[in-house]
Amino acid sequence: MSDMAVTRELFDQVMVPNYAPSGSIPVRGQGARVWDQQGREFIDFAGGIAVNCLGHCHPALVGALKEQGEKLWHLSNVWTNEPALRLGKKLVDATFAERVYFCNSGAEANEAALKLARRYAIEHHGPEKTQIIAFHQGFHGRTFFTVTVGGQAAYSDGFGPKPADVEHVPYNDLDALKALISDRTCAVVMEPLQGEGGIISPNADFVQAVRELCDQHNALLVFDEVQTGVGRTGALYAYMDLGVTPDILTSAKALGGGFPIGAMLTRADIAASLKPGTHGSTYGGNPLACAVAEAAFDTVNTPEVLAGVKEREGWYREDLAKINAKYQCFSEVRGKGLLLGCVMNEQYQGRAKEFLQAASEEGLMVLIAGANVVRFAPSLVITREEVQEGLARFERAVARVVNG
Repeated sequence: MSDMAVTRELFDQVMVPNYAPSGSIPVRGQGARVWDQQGREFIDFAGGIAVNCLGHCHPALVGALKEQGEKLWHLSNVWTNEPALRLGKKLVDATFAERVYFCNSGAEANEAALKLARRYAIEHHGPEKTQIIAFHQGFHGRTFFTVTVGGQAAYSDGFGPKPADVEHVPYNDLDALKALISDRTCAVVMEPLQGEGGIISPNADFVQAVRELCDQHNALLVFDEVQTGVGRTGALYAYMDLGVTPDILTSAKALGGGFPIGAMLTRADIAASLKPGTHGSTYGGNPLACAVAEAAFDTVNTPEVLAGVKEREGWYREDLAKINAKYQCFSEVRGKGLLLGCVMNEQYQGRAKEFLQAASEEGLMVLIAGANVVRFAPSLVITREEVQEGLARFERAVARVVNG
């Protein structure tokens, strides 16, 4: 197998066509740098979509993987294991939560959260309390339940009848939420900063009011922190800076630093509704994933790294302002910490993808969040030099687009 020619063409021959990946194939990474098959270097501002919180091949993660890889990979949940218990204890100690459920991804964490919210409401308030309210442009995963709760119908249309009793209102629109919420509502599901929807921050008074409305109607507040969690916004979890505590929180992406893992966190009284047999995951909480995640969590959850995220946000904002003063293509830079979005102004509407492609040609990996936002979600420990070099490449990419 090793002498097989592995090219981008092979993708089209063997893979289901739901992705259209870049022409170059990365083969190696170190810190915030990645090299492709041809040895071409990229600066990574994409972070595997906010996953690689410690960049590539961080020694703490490599060490944890190698060490656990020699011990135990998988048991099944007929037994528990030490890495899962240690990671669970650390998550509980560091957050509002009292109980943790492990799975493999953000979608699975959200699936568990939605099932728990429904089950809790039905057990405590009766069979009518099933309505889930979420927000337009929200994103919660691609399982059929989570993609229906996500606020982009295009992602859930065309697959037949959708899970019922799921409704959407505009983000930051308190009146719309007030008009819809009732004692039939079992949960309000929201990102404390919309990621895929365009890097939209919540108004502080809006978040407070959502919490109060949930309390009034005995509805659970579910925070999807898959993208915002584990240091991304400069707090360990975004809710900590908002002065609002959810009832259920979901975490994934950066939690494993690149190794697949997800977690749903909640209070003990709510968790009680998932009794043995009600929900599960074959790989969830396996020792290999939990050992790597524990190393990632320990590394990020320090005052130095979290303060460093806010410092790095300053580096980005300062240099992006200089670039924009020259080329005038962004109306604003949105977001918080190291989840940032450059928003196209009127002249460049719908052209975010052109900036992404030009960046790639200049040796820079970036993301988009919709047609109008170029998104950055780099390593939380990216160096000043890597940021400067990446933004120099970004400036050349911007010049390319602006000058046609």
